Amino acid sequence: MKKWFFVDVVRSVVAAVVSWGIVSSVTAAEPAPEGLKEIGVWELDLRNMTQIWGPPRIDPKLLVHPQIWGEPQANRNVQRQPLKIAGQTFTHGIGTFAPSALYIRLDGQAERLRGYVGVDDAAGGRGSVQFRVYADGTLVFDSGLICGGQPAKPLDVPLANVHLLLLQVACGDDGWEDDYANWADIRLTYRGAAPESVTGPEEPRVRLTPYPGPEPVLNHPAVYGCRPGRPVIFRIPCTGRRPIRFGAENLPECLELDVENGIIRGRAPEKPGSYPIKLTAENAFGKTTGQWTLVVGDTLALTPPMGWNNWYIHYNRVKEADIRAAADALVTSGLADYGYAYVIIDDCWMVKPDSDDPILGGPPRDEQGAIRPNRNFPDMKALTEYIHAKGLKAGIYTSPGPKTCAGYVGSYQHEEIDARKFAEWGFDFLKYDWCTYRQVVEAKSREDFIRPYKLMGDVLRTLDRDIVFNICQYGMDSVWEWGPSVGGNCWRTTNDLGWVGGALQRGLYQVGLFNAQLWEYARPGHWNDPDYLLIGWVGDAKVQGLGRPTPLTPNEQYTHMSMWCLMAAPLIFSGDLTKLDEFTLGILCNREVIAVNQDPLGRQARVVRKKPEEFVLAKPLADGAVAVGLFNLDEFPRTISVSWEELGCTGPQRVRDLWRQKELGVFSSGFSAEVSRHGVVMIRLSSVAVLP
Repeated sequence: MKKWFFVDVVRSVVAAVVSWGIVSSVTAAEPAPEGLKEIGVWELDLRNMTQIWGPPRIDPKLLVHPQIWGEPQANRNVQRQPLKIAGQTFTHGIGTFAPSALYIRLDGQAERLRGYVGVDDAAGGRGSVQFRVYADGTLVFDSGLICGGQPAKPLDVPLANVHLLLLQVACGDDGWEDDYANWADIRLTYRGAAPESVTGPEEPRVRLTPYPGPEPVLNHPAVYGCRPGRPVIFRIPCTGRRPIRFGAENLPECLELDVENGIIRGRAPEKPGSYPIKLTAENAFGKTTGQWTLVVGDTLALTPPMGWNNWYIHYNRVKEADIRAAADALVTSGLADYGYAYVIIDDCWMVKPDSDDPILGGPPRDEQGAIRPNRNFPDMKALTEYIHAKGLKAGIYTSPGPKTCAGYVGSYQHEEIDARKFAEWGFDFLKYDWCTYRQVVEAKSREDFIRPYKLMGDVLRTLDRDIVFNICQYGMDSVWEWGPSVGGNCWRTTNDLGWVGGALQRGLYQVGLFNAQLWEYARPGHWNDPDYLLIGWVGDAKVQGLGRPTPLTPNEQYTHMSMWCLMAAPLIFSGDLTKLDEFTLGILCNREVIAVNQDPLGRQARVVRKKPEEFVLAKPLADGAVAVGLFNLDEFPRTISVSWEELGCTGPQRVRDLWRQKELGVFSSGFSAEVSRHGVVMIRLSSVAVLP
């Protein structure tokens, strides 16, 4: 007891001395009392620490276009400089950027949390934050508002019998600019098993999406773009118990319908224009109809592409059998019944130069200069025919550089012959990834960034096949400004979602909120692409790992899908199709949520409001309705309100919960809802006629 008292006194003196500015450095705390162990919180796995983002300070020459303050750092501030508060340097601690949160599982074994908190001197005397500590949901420490330049504040919290600890940093009332926050010399004393960081409190995996009934329901987009005379293949998305018999009234003679499987095939009319077609679907439980317009012109992807890409689950292990199995799974799982149509092969299908692996190595091109697949893909033509037989579409990947990102042969100086080979094989989608192009061209101007994509885009237009062009160069030189001019149908706006911020939770918000700012650039045929849907089972991108449950919480998975749908982003799932459970299918297959994404007006949601704890997105729809997302960034449930005035709506509005597919009533001037931690409420507003 005396030793414990002595340590308390010493800590208090050190804290006072630091506050008075007498010492210039704090390097180590006193040893833990006898019988207790000690661990620095900076020693825990900080990948589980959420850090929403900082203000986007854009450097168009950076590979990672939005410079969004990286990730929390052990023993450094977020700019990887020494931790320093009001001139005092701390050897150990965590540097982060508000708002942020770290959950630590204690299991009742911890005794105390001690350290110091303050704004890092990198803020230049600016910034204001508030540090809070919660023990099993109860607030046990509140620093009050701390501004840049103020001395570090000591922290000493007893933790007996606490199971879950939360270290939270909130922004001051002046927003998040310069909110560099340090948990300095922050340590836990404990008995038994060491504390561990976790992604957050456990959440139930509740499926909100109603199950489809036995009656047929059409889920097709209203419009479909194609070029004159080019091949058309379209599987009509429709739920309901099979067999279903399909019909298509006013279908042009150059197209034919497989009435049993609901697949339209043939070639587009030679005459440009709009061709309205009435689709029907009938089974033993009912009949339904829907309007589908074939738009023959020069614009593909009139709605955001939907499908699957192998990268985040197979990485360099991908084989033809995986792609065939994916095509099967899109149909058998029901994903194709909601519009998921593209089966896309990512990197690693081609020959790897200089490899002595008999499967991957060999001549990268044939005698005519055409690109060769490696032995994992023995017959590309047969593979696309297998995919097309199911009414689905095939996608492929290459790079304008001499090698791909994974070191396989690229298309540099072979752009036209490769594009023609892709068309000959029967591919319908091309992901064109910057990768090693920087090794052959030092990009110094916008023209340098445009050149490789214009070259490929021009070739694709000349082919006797419609190939959707996916520009992948991570947002460099504001690709959203020039992507349409080179024939791009969608373009990546940031680095890979699995990499940004060092952890998927951080990447979700950093990428999503950055992409949300670009709403003015999206329109039919041209979409901002914030990367793939990473829910269900995915592999760790940093180690190209085997599949595991996504680190996103259930609420965050709903947030992920809601943001992407509101932002009119391509809906390309990149998880394990063999491990789709009912919860994951419920997120991927909500017809009303997907309808927001596929709305033919083609507008991306704008940011109505953005605060450190919440943001609101609103997307106008073709029928005059508005889709709205209320997103909670906070660590606790909160009530989020939105007024009709904010949204530009007038008069009473009928509100529908899109995830639950449930009417909520008519509201005169606004709407409020309690939103779960890191969760979303997604609604649809439609005006109600007011009788005189």
